[in-house]
Amino acid sequence: MSRNLARFDPFLELSNLQKQLFGDGWTTPFRGARLPAMDVWTEDDSKLTVEAHLPDFERSDISIDLDGDALVIQAERHEKEEDRKKRYVVRETSSSVYRRIALPEEADTEHIAAAFEQGVLTVTVPFKSLPAPKRIEIGATPPATATAA
Repeated sequence: MSRNLARFDPFLELSNLQKQLFGDGWTTPFRGARLPAMDVWTEDDSKLTVEAHLPDFERSDISIDLDGDALVIQAERHEKEEDRKKRYVVRETSSSVYRRIALPEEADTEHIAAAFEQGVLTVTVPFKSLPAPKRIEIGATPPATATAA
């Protein structure tokens, strides 16, 4: 007997619902939107590395915060240009990025390091060293148990 199982894709389902409610052109303004690339990986179980590509931002535009057990990366840039010779008086543009990365329990939040070079933000979160396993000796007789009086 053969079964055809289709994998449920919640994003495809959401897209189909949006098309039903608003028509196919509803998402057109967002097609050009681009989220910056971000990679998160661990190395040798000793640290977590986050690499965010933020080519349009300066170091002063970026903030990194620790919020409970999450690392929060935010970047915001505003530009304002005035030119009375053209058809506009003031032209303003802005960009912003917000990412929240859950940290594992073993993250050593006191020693997080960050660097920003050539448009790439690298955040390194070391892991706390785990305690060495403790060996329990096996005795010849069972341990004494307390008796109720």
